[in-house]
Amino acid sequence: MTITSDLPVVDLPALPFERDQFDVNGIAPLFRELRDTQPIVRVRTSAGDEAWLVTRYEEVKTLLNDPRLGRSHPEPEKAARVANAAVLTGPLGTPDKEVAARQRFRRLIGPSFAARRVEKLRGQVQEIVDQLLDDLAASPQPADFHEALSFPLPVLVICQLLGVPTEDRAEFRHYSAGATALDDPDAAKAAWERLVGYMYRLIDIKRAEPGEDVFSDLLAVAEQENLSDDEIARMGAGLLFAGHETTVTRLDLGTLLLLTHPDQREKLQNDLSLVPSAVEEMLRMVAPSTQDVLPRYAHQDITVCGTDVPAGDLILLAFTATNRDPDVFVDPDRFDITRDSDRHIAFGHGPRFCIGSSLARAELQCLFATLLVRFPDLQLAVPPAELEFRDFTLTGGVTSLPVTW
Repeated sequence: MTITSDLPVVDLPALPFERDQFDVNGIAPLFRELRDTQPIVRVRTSAGDEAWLVTRYEEVKTLLNDPRLGRSHPEPEKAARVANAAVLTGPLGTPDKEVAARQRFRRLIGPSFAARRVEKLRGQVQEIVDQLLDDLAASPQPADFHEALSFPLPVLVICQLLGVPTEDRAEFRHYSAGATALDDPDAAKAAWERLVGYMYRLIDIKRAEPGEDVFSDLLAVAEQENLSDDEIARMGAGLLFAGHETTVTRLDLGTLLLLTHPDQREKLQNDLSLVPSAVEEMLRMVAPSTQDVLPRYAHQDITVCGTDVPAGDLILLAFTATNRDPDVFVDPDRFDITRDSDRHIAFGHGPRFCIGSSLARAELQCLFATLLVRFPDLQLAVPPAELEFRDFTLTGGVTSLPVTW
């Protein structure tokens, strides 16, 4: 396929791309084709807008660190959008304040997610994993691994870290899942606003009864940092969403990778010291959605791979495709838990590197150090081809993961 510069928007390749029909763990074949032939190309987003898709590792990594790109747009009402979901699909902030706002956010939140603090949380994360596995063992078979473990684990962990009562997780789940829906933009926006409204209620609770959690910490410095309740509420909603939604898909699809690669599963069962490298390989390999992209806006005219991109245009960085780039990873579609996968960019790169990466790694490592010890005969309860993917949502993943043991 060759995409010419004069194609009208309606005729451009449209996200989300078609899923690989022959590999449940594969990326969309069109990602691979474009990466090999046209590493920057015009595409149509699921919102119907035009964007530039970049699919090659070196260019994506460079652009993630390029100060000429940002999440803001000078005319947000005119900006192209990735999708019609309520979060992460359009511009955020203004170009003149974006860098300062990002640095302030990371200064306020960063210490709570620092590797040293997360390491202290590992014992609590392991306790949650053990309890969820106990519950799974006591449930009838087949069981849904997604419902029993992949969803509740990151929710319980992030709720504990931020100070959200665990009894509210069902309410939070409803709002968070609704905010990512692509097929009903009005409902998605309403779900996001309800999540923010819940955060306002939590502010009142924490103001009256502060604890040892991120919300209480933010309220303690609110006056000094000139933080409004609206900022704290939206910051909390964003953290709750980002702290669980993507980790859920990695837990599900990491498990799927092990269950569909018996040789790698056996290696891990025989040598648990491979857990850290196995988790990095899972992060490199998982393909939760056929539109896994990070959106950026060009703040000035730039040139990418010899192609001129005007200021204001939307650029989509296809990190899933780049993590399968054969110029960087030998035999990139092969799942190999002994591979050195450290160069993957599943958590981004540069000044916007994921602030929760240490927490996500801790959750994944605790689970996969325990799962096959507790459930040595864990198997899929359905053929892989029968799994249903949530391509109607921004974050993707599977709707369920039936297992037996």
